[in-house]
Amino acid sequence: MWTQRIKTGLLTTTAAASLLMLAACGPSPSPSGTSSAPPSSSTPSASPSESSTSAAPSGSTSPSAAPTSAAPAAPALCKADSLTATTDATGGGAAGSIYEKLILTNSGSATCVLEGFAGVSLTANATGEPIGEPATRETTTPVTRIELAPGKSAWAELRYTQAGNYGDCTKVPAAGYRIYPPEDTASLFVAEPHDACSNMGIKLLSITAFQAV
Repeated sequence: MWTQRIKTGLLTTTAAASLLMLAACGPSPSPSGTSSAPPSSSTPSASPSESSTSAAPSGSTSPSAAPTSAAPAAPALCKADSLTATTDATGGGAAGSIYEKLILTNSGSATCVLEGFAGVSLTANATGEPIGEPATRETTTPVTRIELAPGKSAWAELRYTQAGNYGDCTKVPAAGYRIYPPEDTASLFVAEPHDACSNMGIKLLSITAFQAV
């Protein structure tokens, strides 16, 4: 009886030990939950740029250039209707000639330009036709542009050669000089009696270009 209990106990103990060993040798249990990879830290998409360059305001225009004033008109040529003519014979004479100054003065209200040679002839009267040859141009004096303000004058040297110096001269009395300003067809008259030669080819007069006084 006792022996039977001992055997039974041993069997029971041995069986229990075997179960424990089997349990120890089996595969280790895996956790009940499956772990997933951590979520990727995705970068949020950039929002539309809020720092876009704004257009310059339309009102900020560059200043306009200041208007330029028109250049003043150049003075016109001096004309007979705005001039007075005189002669000055204080220069004297030599070898049968008289040298004098022909003076033109601006009698108008605006500055004008005198440039070059006057046309000069002897004439019977203030409205008469020229007698003989007109004055020849003496080119030793250079031509200059002269601006005559109102009241101002310019002069040219006028030479008269005595008609008696020419034996073939047909003498005609002249009352004075007919003066044509440069580039003008109207004339002035200076009373100054002289003998003229009515036959052409005899040159009694010569004139220089005008000079400023």
